[in-house]
Amino acid sequence: MAVGAEPGAVEIGAELGLRMYEQMRRIRTFEHHVDDLYRSRTMPGLAHLYVGEEAVAVGVCEALRTVDYVTSTHRGHGHCLAKGASVERMFCELLGKGDGYCRGKGGSMHIADHENGNLGANAIVGGSAGIATGAAFSAQARGTDQVAACFFGEGALGQGVLYEVMNMAALWKLPVVYVCENNLYNEYTHMSETTAGEIAARPQAFGIPVHEVDGQDVRAVHAATVTAVARARAHEGPSFVLAHTYRFLGHHVGDVDRSYYRAKDEEERWKAERDPIALHARWLVDRGLATEEQLERIDSSVGDEVGQAVARAVEAPFPEPSEVTEHVYA
Repeated sequence: MAVGAEPGAVEIGAELGLRMYEQMRRIRTFEHHVDDLYRSRTMPGLAHLYVGEEAVAVGVCEALRTVDYVTSTHRGHGHCLAKGASVERMFCELLGKGDGYCRGKGGSMHIADHENGNLGANAIVGGSAGIATGAAFSAQARGTDQVAACFFGEGALGQGVLYEVMNMAALWKLPVVYVCENNLYNEYTHMSETTAGEIAARPQAFGIPVHEVDGQDVRAVHAATVTAVARARAHEGPSFVLAHTYRFLGHHVGDVDRSYYRAKDEEERWKAERDPIALHARWLVDRGLATEEQLERIDSSVGDEVGQAVARAVEAPFPEPSEVTEHVYA
């Protein structure tokens, strides 16, 4: 049966609470700079921004260790940063620079950071489900207690590969956590027009427990993931975290006028009432775990860090043309 994880189920002290706030603020600041890079025509290609969904990536990744795996999506910057990626190397990758994670060849949708257990973002909807499940199978076969977390949007529920791997994971009790980021829209179409029935019923059909949570509450996401990860490490099999969230901006950076597929008042209401960073900041202050001044200092520090990183990335060199056929496998 679907369960809603209680935020209080996991103790959140000042250290973890502030780290969560800082990570969400770092992702938000990074994404706004990406938007600026696109609008100024400094960045080639498109990017899909994670603004509004930061609590999911941070809540999940704070429950993982460096050696645990994640797989990401086309909207993957938040996952990469939450798992420990360098801001500067991320910008370098987006700008096609040689110091990027993939030597500038992957761009926004194909960043991988193996040192931090990130097996890569993926431009194919649902494309990383097999990779995450395979990583979990590898961990089980090698006798480690590593866990794989697989991020995907609700649009991936229309992809058959997701059901194939969930079936295998349930049969073999693989240590994988499937994380569905339900932001309501498959590109420009509301999920009600594309996804029949209840989302939670789908993994339940395989006997996979579901944790259905408010994806704007970083503590709720974290609590659900801690439970799921503990189950995986105990060799009890996969879990499914269904996080209800919302992207504040367009499907991609070029999607500026969204009024033709979603109402402006809906968007403004989510921004005003359901901003995950503002909600967590209020919780920290109300419980005496932080002061407004502390949070302002974090905002300033993160702003300086990200601003300096993007400036260095803009000036970083491109890879040599002779590298064009290196690191490419087909």
